[in-house]
Amino acid sequence: MSWASPEDIYTSTSLASYLDKKLLVLLRDGRKLLGILRSFDQFANAVLESACERAIVGDLYCDIPLGLYIIRGENVVLIGELDVDKEELPPHMTRVSEAEIRRAQKAERDSTDLKGSMRKRMEFLDMD
Repeated sequence: MSWASPEDIYTSTSLASYLDKKLLVLLRDGRKLLGILRSFDQFANAVLESACERAIVGDLYCDIPLGLYIIRGENVVLIGELDVDKEELPPHMTRVSEAEIRRAQKAERDSTDLKGSMRKRMEFLDMD
């Protein structure tokens, strides 16, 4: 049995290749975090520096600053490197304040809840 050498860590599919790079991290609850990967461990727990949460509702978005942020590895769905030379969002997206995006998120949640409750009320009409 051969053991991996320290050099092999940087050529594998490890998070080490993302150290000190700007990343997008998608979490299980649907949140999207952006930040610079500063550290990680064997459980994929990660530390992001200058982190922010990107909230998107329709064509509106807001980057909510979080600062230094620790992410538990079991909550990570996807990690990807961002190209710092490219525009991050399409031109039709509009940046709004944190208060405005929170109102838009609440309206979207309320709309989804209303659709669900209306669907439940109408189930008796299903004649299958």
